[in-house]
Amino acid sequence: MTTALLNLIKLSVGTNSVEDLIAWQANRRAQGDDGLPRHVTRMWPKRAEELLSGGSIYWVIQGVLQCRQRILRLDEAIGSDGVRRCAIILDPAIIRTATTQKRPFQGWRYLPGADSPPDLTAARTDEDTLPPALSAALAEIGVI
Repeated sequence: MTTALLNLIKLSVGTNSVEDLIAWQANRRAQGDDGLPRHVTRMWPKRAEELLSGGSIYWVIQGVLQCRQRILRLDEAIGSDGVRRCAIILDPAIIRTATTQKRPFQGWRYLPGADSPPDLTAARTDEDTLPPALSAALAEIGVI
């Protein structure tokens, strides 16, 4: 049986740009023993098989969905409080996507592959990034 492509969407709290996300993930605190970036969440995705069939985590930065990273695996992470959590292990490559305005939400949400924004072409990934407020305003009116 073939599973449908499924992604996650998550707010990147505390980052102001894709460059901030890249810098944070280069920090050793954002990596595991294997050197790969990870995002630890208290909930384990119930649809893990679909996520692990090529899914990505799409990052919302300053209210605008701007990039994604492929999900490599899900690892168990036990916190210092003894609570079992899910470490979402990510490909270090951050892929910029078409921007989409997103309202704030808590936790993460599933994002079907068919509803995911397209990746930017190689020619557009080197363009200067817009200030977050301008990018959000343009995404809101459907220009970008």
